[in-house]
Amino acid sequence: MLAQGRSLSGGQGRGLTMGVETAVDAFVDTFVAGGDLTRTRAVFHELGRTEYREGHRIDALRSVLTVGGRAIWSAVSDPGDDGEPLDRADLSAVAHALFGYVDVLAGAAAEGYLDEQQDAALDWALVRRRLITLLVQPDPPGDAALHAAAEAARWPLPATVTVVSVEGTDAEHVARAVGGNAIATVIDGATSVVLPGRTVRGLTGRRAAVGPEVELRRARTSHRLSRRALQLQQSGTLPDGVVACDEHLVTLLRAWEPGVADRLATRALAPLADATPASREVLAETLLQWLRCQGQVIATAEALHTHPQTVRYRLRKLRAAYGDRLDDPDERLALQLGLS
Repeated sequence: MLAQGRSLSGGQGRGLTMGVETAVDAFVDTFVAGGDLTRTRAVFHELGRTEYREGHRIDALRSVLTVGGRAIWSAVSDPGDDGEPLDRADLSAVAHALFGYVDVLAGAAAEGYLDEQQDAALDWALVRRRLITLLVQPDPPGDAALHAAAEAARWPLPATVTVVSVEGTDAEHVARAVGGNAIATVIDGATSVVLPGRTVRGLTGRRAAVGPEVELRRARTSHRLSRRALQLQQSGTLPDGVVACDEHLVTLLRAWEPGVADRLATRALAPLADATPASREVLAETLLQWLRCQGQVIATAEALHTHPQTVRYRLRKLRAAYGDRLDDPDERLALQLGLS
């Protein structure tokens, strides 16, 4: 016996055959004696679950039901030499009961199929969440745990990954939109997407922060940067849309720890405390541009739209105020961060 191109002689075939036999017996009991369909519905509900677990469509089971219904109808409508044919009224009653009966069992099978599909989806969400949590946790996982989690999630471990933080909690939808074998889960109220490589697409119209591409075991770094960047988007510090963390590293650094940015700014402006507010603003702007231009006077003058001699005059004042700090690489970085 074949259904949808599959042999029904094996274990699964015996299950389907048993289902048909159960259905035939139950129909006779129900039609003749008004029996209960609970057990038969349960059989077909489980058969529907089995079809999904085996990776098949529900169509084969429906075909088997159709074949069984036709067999019953054939036996009733043409009993042969040993039976007495039913009159028109009885045939009509049997047909009405039979078609309704087949619909009930088909519904039970479809319900089982969908129940198994939903359970499987929940299982996939759990195993993928476990994998992503391992990748972004503070302590890198051991090889055995990581490979076991990846195998359970059916996700080949890549050499490098990019972690994207996306506003919203529709993780499965986001993963499908991004594509490229991306996996996603919800962590602390936002969707975290992990994908091999660095190509990110499908997020138009969403607030999303793309972390840097990193080695697999440094996925936490990409995750932390992207999550912080998303928070800065939500607060209005960074623009909406899809932003790349690598393009906003200074902003991320200054905003990483509350109070640090204010402390940097206070420390950077302290040497100009005795200047007038207008002079302090001009000197601070000149110093920032000079630092950004890596100490080049001409480039600084062009950025400020002023004469190089004016820049040199201001720099003499700045050197008098800051002294050797302007020659120390660490101090120059701290000043640039504080003035930005």
